[in-house]
Amino acid sequence: MTKTITFNELRRIKDALPDGSTVRIADKLNTTPQTVRNYFGGSNYESGKNCGLHIEPGPDGGIVVLDDTTIYDMAVEILQEQERKNEK
Repeated sequence: MTKTITFNELRRIKDALPDGSTVRIADKLNTTPQTVRNYFGGSNYESGKNCGLHIEPGPDGGIVVLDDTTIYDMAVEILQEQERKNEK
């Protein structure tokens, strides 16, 4: 399933993740933390892979099309967990 968001929105999600989230996501998906970082706009392909992230120029940092939302969905889930913990 694809998802289209702005680049700045994608970065806001990444920046809001608690410490260790990149490694947590990578471990669950049996991939490298750098691959997860690349998903959020990183560009180190020597130690990480491309994750189907397509950026088009435009407002708010450009438009990002995510070919696979698995990492995005996991990040949102982590943020929701954090929000629930903060409410208690």
